Amino acid sequence: MKRSLAFLGRSLSTSTRHGGKFNEPLSGNEMPRSGGIASMMRLPIQNDTQGLGACFVGIPMDIGTSNRSGTRLGPRQIRSESALIRKVNIATGASPFDSFQVADVGDVNFNLYHLPKACEDIRDHYRKLISTGCVPLTMGGDHTISYPILQALKERYGPVGMVHVDAHSDTSDTMLGEKIAHGTPFRRAVEDGCLDPNRVIQIGLRGSNYSVEDYDWAKSQGFRIVTAQDCWHKSLAPLMKEVHEMMGDKPVYISFDIDGLDPAFAPGTGTPEIGGLTSIQGLEIVRGCRGLNVIGGDLVEVSPPYDMNGTTALTGANLLFEMLCVLPGVKYLR
Repeated sequence: MKRSLAFLGRSLSTSTRHGGKFNEPLSGNEMPRSGGIASMMRLPIQNDTQGLGACFVGIPMDIGTSNRSGTRLGPRQIRSESALIRKVNIATGASPFDSFQVADVGDVNFNLYHLPKACEDIRDHYRKLISTGCVPLTMGGDHTISYPILQALKERYGPVGMVHVDAHSDTSDTMLGEKIAHGTPFRRAVEDGCLDPNRVIQIGLRGSNYSVEDYDWAKSQGFRIVTAQDCWHKSLAPLMKEVHEMMGDKPVYISFDIDGLDPAFAPGTGTPEIGGLTSIQGLEIVRGCRGLNVIGGDLVEVSPPYDMNGTTALTGANLLFEMLCVLPGVKYLR
């Protein structure tokens, strides 16, 4: 297996408990968190997905944004803030690094000046990533990236279900006359047969719109819409039980736009909307995906220029770790 353990030549990030079988995050007790290469959770960096059960991958893109840019810097900042995250999920007992091999496989190289070509580059890259059966967990980048990722996943899994957390439905037909932008990915994904519309739930939608019919297209396709107002002052654990009935045992993709959370919890994003989900509700949604046939996920729209304290990137890093913890095959230590 080709890999680069990019921590000053040391292999301390490989588990000795399993005879060096699985990678694990470099402990803050082995090297200060301010040191080492800024990979996701300070995991080893690998150039491909050979031998991996799951991988973290970045798409540093913001050429699909419509309001505030800066998400091209998201993957780098998420990796930096992820240095705080430890290997075991103490709340759920999940121990993904005792379960299968995980690595950071770097960033997608794409055309920065032509969005349709960028989507082609992303799709082609993901075809290679998932060809080994590896489950990709993606750091965005703006929400346009979900469209080419879903195109690649369709080729392997067919139409997939989706748990989508967002302030916005992202099902517009066009934005300024263009078919591809961060407000259109899921309409394009439905048109291309990437999504099973009857197994799509969108949670946290809110904010002002251009008309009262703005969610009607998604509903007409079969999407279940759960607005942020429907979530106020309540646990979302009961909702996730309904999601399990909705998804069954078929493939499911998780797409988490950080602006699904209220800007009080995640201010560093391009299109913030007040009245959003709490970070606790975000955790409930992702943890509630345990037992689903999750075949990939993304965390998008982290914009470091508007994230002065790093809180948004840290939250995004933790949500990606939580996605890793609910993948099929993860061992639970209690």
